[in-house]
Amino acid sequence: KDLQTKARLVSTKKDLLEYNVTPSAEGVATFSASGFATAGSHSIKVLTLAAVDRWAFDGVANKDTDLATGAGQQISFDVDGTNYSLTVQQDQSNLQEIANAINDLAGEKVSASVVNTGTTGSPSYKLVLTSDASGEDQRISNIVSTVGGLTIDATAPDAQGNAQSDNNLTVGMNATAEIDGMLVERETNEFGDVLAGVGITATAADPNKTITFTVEADHAAIKKNVKEFVDAYNKVVGFINTQNTYSEDQGPGGDLFGDPIIRDVKSRIDQALFGVDIDTVAADTEGYSTLSLVGIKKQSDGTLLVSDSDLEDKLTTNIDAFADLFVDRDGFDNGGAIENDPAYYVDTTADSGLAASLDRAIQRMFNSTKVNDDLTVKGLFDNRKDTYDRDILRISKQIDSKTDYLDKFEQQLVQRFAKLEELIGGLNAQGASLSAALNGLS
Repeated sequence: KDLQTKARLVSTKKDLLEYNVTPSAEGVATFSASGFATAGSHSIKVLTLAAVDRWAFDGVANKDTDLATGAGQQISFDVDGTNYSLTVQQDQSNLQEIANAINDLAGEKVSASVVNTGTTGSPSYKLVLTSDASGEDQRISNIVSTVGGLTIDATAPDAQGNAQSDNNLTVGMNATAEIDGMLVERETNEFGDVLAGVGITATAADPNKTITFTVEADHAAIKKNVKEFVDAYNKVVGFINTQNTYSEDQGPGGDLFGDPIIRDVKSRIDQALFGVDIDTVAADTEGYSTLSLVGIKKQSDGTLLVSDSDLEDKLTTNIDAFADLFVDRDGFDNGGAIENDPAYYVDTTADSGLAASLDRAIQRMFNSTKVNDDLTVKGLFDNRKDTYDRDILRISKQIDSKTDYLDKFEQQLVQRFAKLEELIGGLNAQGASLSAALNGLS
């Protein structure tokens, strides 16, 4: 199962390949990369950062004073195409009570809070509404207050996004950037979907500053992933080798010495990793169709040895071809076979990927296979466990049978001994009588 876990990690391009991103300058944006990235150089200029929309009502001197001057007074606003309307109860209309009611009403879109913008001696408490998401579409608009003691200038921003009211503390804005000369706009500062596999987070806007960033494959990290997979394979082979040893002094090397499950496991693993179609190898002109061609060679004891230099050469020459050896590039398709059907584990597409094939081969050892409507064959390990369970049951029955036989034999011996004691007692009595008679005659 540990080998399966490692095989699964190198069976996807996202986990097998790793990339580094190096910017020409710091402070403009942060970068990350996944295995889906492609090596290359790019440029970015951050024009604007995304911002949340924030409004503050006019201040009041006492935050505990009820502000509604009559029944039925309301506060309403729009966010993301939805209108929110709150009817304020006159006896529950101080700033904190109104803020709590707004949070209950529109808490998924807007956060309401009470802030003192004055001093302790001369306070000015304001009700602040903040959109929970950045971007122009998340602006708080059409703000209306009929609450007598709560006022606001709700003049909307102009077409350029400039606030036209002092109550509009910050205007909800989209982030904009030029990436490789393309103008890109997002509601947040994340531009992770612009370049495949590259995460970009804008951190500072400067329309006059363009930086470059380079995406490069991290060969050391990729080789580490491959070596961890090889180490997991070698542990399995090492265990199998130990089980199969025998010496006159020590006897079998392990409890599974001679057990066919050892041979079956080894055969299925090796078929997945080394059973490459001969036509595929013959058509390979670059040397990426087998493990040995990329520098992962089998040794005399069955374990694998990684050549760091050969691996480096293959990664440098054609990293995509290297990944294709492990990764199921065109995706797994079993043609719609149902679970437990033998065809369920068979990839009908042209490309399978050695690691992906090994993952399925190991999973098949644990799952049952449906042969037909009347017959389902258990997986390799469950089937072997059932065999041992049947052996244990058979031997237990034999033990019970022998125990019953010994119990009955013991009872028979006890009965014979008792009868023998009875016979000896009778003979002793007869002997005593004869001795007394003979003594009388003399």
